[in-house]
Amino acid sequence: MRRVVERLSLRCVRALVWLVALACLAVPAMAREPEIQFVSLQRNTDALTLTVRLGSVATSAVEDALFKGVPMYFVWQADVYRDRWYWTDKRVSSVVRTFRLAYQPLTRRWRLSQAHDGVTGAGAAALQYALHQNFESLDEVLAVVGRVSNWAIADAARLDNDAEHRVEWRFSLDLSLLPRPFQIGMATQSDWNIEVDGRLDVPTRAPVEPPPELAVEVKPGEPAR
Repeated sequence: MRRVVERLSLRCVRALVWLVALACLAVPAMAREPEIQFVSLQRNTDALTLTVRLGSVATSAVEDALFKGVPMYFVWQADVYRDRWYWTDKRVSSVVRTFRLAYQPLTRRWRLSQAHDGVTGAGAAALQYALHQNFESLDEVLAVVGRVSNWAIADAARLDNDAEHRVEWRFSLDLSLLPRPFQIGMATQSDWNIEVDGRLDVPTRAPVEPPPELAVEVKPGEPAR
């Protein structure tokens, strides 16, 4: 009887160890947030534009994988919401910009490809790239990855002048687009959890543009007025 109890106790201990290990794997590690160096939201008569500049957006683990030829996917996303007191806030616009960064060992250059804006939930093979650029150094290309400038995130016609709006933006390293073997266990490693986000209030109205100056024809010999 004593041996049976000991065996049951040992099995319980083993099961408890496995449960603890699985629980640790299920809890994602704290994300590493790149430094926000500059952020600006501008509203004009044509569109709502977002400008963000981040600091270092890659860890040493990510850089090592890049040098080994593993492509990385960095994603910018911005959502515009209109406040509604009677219901949940309405999302009036959502845009996504995906960068694919890969190292080319033969030329020792970096190739950055940018997918079309607005592609959400697409796999790596489904992304359609609109722009390709080559860079000499990793620092140079990461500086491009870590910023968006005057990014049109919503048409002006979608914004109601009589309602309040907000923008929620996010930058992250998308692990779901990596090859399957690299995804195992990465969610629990802080070096691979790169993410930063922010929230901005949209200006109530676009600034009024001054009317164009009237051109006055000046005849030869006449003083200008």
